Amino acid sequence: MDLARFKKKPLMGIVRGILPEQAEPLMEAVVSAGLETLEFTMNTPKAPEIIRRARKACGTMMLGAGTVLNRESLKSALDAGATFIVMPCLIPEVMEYCVKQKIPAFPGALTPGEIYSAWKSGAAMVKVFPAKCFGPEYFREIKGPFNDIELLACAGVTALNMRDYFSSGASGVSFGASVFRKEWLAAGNYSSISSAIKAYIANLP
Repeated sequence: MDLARFKKKPLMGIVRGILPEQAEPLMEAVVSAGLETLEFTMNTPKAPEIIRRARKACGTMMLGAGTVLNRESLKSALDAGATFIVMPCLIPEVMEYCVKQKIPAFPGALTPGEIYSAWKSGAAMVKVFPAKCFGPEYFREIKGPFNDIELLACAGVTALNMRDYFSSGASGVSFGASVFRKEWLAAGNYSSISSAIKAYIANLP
């Protein structure tokens, strides 16, 4: 993952629960919408296969793995072609490996203490999760004492409120089920997914 490239368009899509055969048409929709960063969660059945198929479909995107909970899951993700790692919380054995191998990692955290510990562990950004619990104002308060910590807002960020997160101190935002909807995927309605992504991109500050 090119972290500098991500910071120029700091939007991360989160894909969970898709089928391997949906990877190629989904990638076509994502690329056409202009999104450059996408994670596939490792608790999705056949996640490594999905990452491989997505990588083959579009090698120019920054593809990563999310919900990485242990070294075994980490190895499977990296072997499949993931170039960054996302965790729901700070998992020391995963974080230590990523730092050693210079793999950008986004550990999850919520409280001030968790956020500080995640950042000091070597995070590319700290994923504040679930962000919707406290909203944009929480980011403003966190950035008071921790002005140097870069934060990624996750869960509850919409195309309509994302600017509030950025103006409150978020360095990036992510989105998942609201865009990669099960009913759209089941119906092959990739145009709606593409349109939803474009709405986020259009609202970047």
